[in-house]
Amino acid sequence: MSGKTKLSEARVDLSVIIVNYNVRQFLENSLASIQRAMEGLQGEIFVVDNASDDGSVEMVQASFPDVCLIGNRENVGFARANNMALARARGRFLLLINPDTVVQEDTFRVLLKFFEEHPDAGLAGCKILNPNGSIQLPCRRSFPTPWVAFTKVFGLAALFPASRLFGKYNLTYLSPDETYPVDAVSGSFMMLRRESYDKVGGLDEEFFMYGEDLDWCYRVQQAGYKVYYVHSTKIIHFKGESTRRSEIDEVRIFYGAMQVFVEKHYGRSGILKLVLKAGILFRAT
Repeated sequence: MSGKTKLSEARVDLSVIIVNYNVRQFLENSLASIQRAMEGLQGEIFVVDNASDDGSVEMVQASFPDVCLIGNRENVGFARANNMALARARGRFLLLINPDTVVQEDTFRVLLKFFEEHPDAGLAGCKILNPNGSIQLPCRRSFPTPWVAFTKVFGLAALFPASRLFGKYNLTYLSPDETYPVDAVSGSFMMLRRESYDKVGGLDEEFFMYGEDLDWCYRVQQAGYKVYYVHSTKIIHFKGESTRRSEIDEVRIFYGAMQVFVEKHYGRSGILKLVLKAGILFRAT
């Protein structure tokens, strides 16, 4: 990486922000891959630690002294933790990325070039793979309208992934090897243009975990930009490591977050609330 990642007066191309909770080894691997991908770029890296007790903070201090480390005394959630770093970030582009990810050496350059060639792009994500090489479906998504939520909750999206009617939730009827505008991308990797951030602001802290990425994508589009899925570069995501290391009820938080999103953007839709409540019962039993 060209230059240090601590705050200075130099121009910053890219600010990378990671929120960490008890995934020290994954974080170490992720930071190493990020530093390789930042070679030749003017960049800064933030790690916001949500009160980990696994030595994550000490590892960052010892192995990555140029990283800007923010240590919280309690788990303040994904949205608030990211906002802490976003308030200090100076990059022309901003990247939120999970700690349990590994990026390719070309990932940042591919996305930065894409933004330069697509001035209508306010936010973008890339192809996200599981460790076995299969694609992670949430890297391209639709908003949870009543029909889309119904197909997700009751399994129709999984049963008929190639159907344009039933496969809207994760856009599984579209090729993963093409680039196109989407409703939303995964919160595990979201790159944002500075101008769009200045218009829409940070993540909504009403979302503790899940849903804030959908909300951000929605607001970016309301501000007049497009959200893109970019297939030409990829990352590996060891999905769900932080939640596996906690006592969080993932199902209830996920559907609860969807309800917050629905009430915020679609009003108090009785049909959608009923579908989401059914989803909590259906998935939790």
